[in-house]
Amino acid sequence: MRQPLKDLAAICAGQGAPQGDHNYCENGTPFVKAGILQELLEGKAITSIQKVSDEVAKKHKLRLYPKGTILFAKSGMSCMKGYIYVLPQSAYVVSHLACITPNEDISEYLRYYFNYHKPNQLVKDAAYPSISLSDVGNLVVDMKPESERNEIVSVLQHTESIITLRQQQLQKLNELVKARFVEMFSSCQHIASMNELCSIITDGTHQPPKFQDNGIPFIFVSNLVNNTVTYNAEKFISEETYGELYKRTPIEIGDLLLSTVGSYGHVAVVVEDKKFLFQRHIAYLKPKHEIVNSFYLHAALLSPDGQRQIEEKVKGIAQKTLNLSEIKTILIPLPSIEEQKNFEVFVKQVDKSKVAIQKALVEAQLLFDSLMQKYFG
Repeated sequence: MRQPLKDLAAICAGQGAPQGDHNYCENGTPFVKAGILQELLEGKAITSIQKVSDEVAKKHKLRLYPKGTILFAKSGMSCMKGYIYVLPQSAYVVSHLACITPNEDISEYLRYYFNYHKPNQLVKDAAYPSISLSDVGNLVVDMKPESERNEIVSVLQHTESIITLRQQQLQKLNELVKARFVEMFSSCQHIASMNELCSIITDGTHQPPKFQDNGIPFIFVSNLVNNTVTYNAEKFISEETYGELYKRTPIEIGDLLLSTVGSYGHVAVVVEDKKFLFQRHIAYLKPKHEIVNSFYLHAALLSPDGQRQIEEKVKGIAQKTLNLSEIKTILIPLPSIEEQKNFEVFVKQVDKSKVAIQKALVEAQLLFDSLMQKYFG
């Protein structure tokens, strides 16, 4: 049976956030804001976010939304991202978020529905993106019989759990490499700056090139988020443009890329002989291979001390930026090149395990996507 969402749930927006740190407390009820949806979806505990007391909630006439309420951004740039979050406990909610409170226990079914039919498809104004709650209410949901809905949710949850397991396995292997780095090199007394270790420290082109529908990939910070280079580009440049820009960043196998703006601190080694170029929010590091190994340098920048230095050197509030001048001052322990190469052997052994797990993760994700298409397409 196909039914409009307004017949299945209460649909409204949250309320304005209380202003001032004095309105928040350590022990109270969480207040969910649009800017933290991504962090919550990535595993941040809702109990760790800002909270308000019952007294403040009463003063500001805040409505308490129950466990199972579905949230997504309805205005501002956040609504373009399509994040869907289901409250794991009761909470207060900011006015930029739409709150969908089902009339019955169908939150998980609707979560999958919204993850397939993204609410951001309802955005009307590109200048100031917004989603009309009346349009949300008019969305038609295929409400299958309860037993079939339960089966769909069960299958999708099981597939999601496999995806989560594979992601956790990859994370543990990354942590293993970091732990091995600390074990091997934390007592190293020879320290060198990045400026001493690299023959080039610069960034990508500052002028947006002329893009085309196909050609040589032009990558962004999002292509480095897993600390490897991915080439699933949405923008491409011509051979001619590549030839002009390559002179600034003569990228080769063994060079490193480091994200410097927004999602900063992600670093990747170039391991494929593939043509590509990148935006100015990515730093380009060419190691002096006679004194520093690429995979060693990669691990050093991702080590706890490397990431601490990056965090300390970032400037700005609205848009945090890691400047090239600051990158040059990052200090790295410098053991012998033989020790560094031994570490590379360890990294590549771990990478073999990661390749197998990544393959299983891709297969699980493809299965999940095909199931979503089958159930909601």
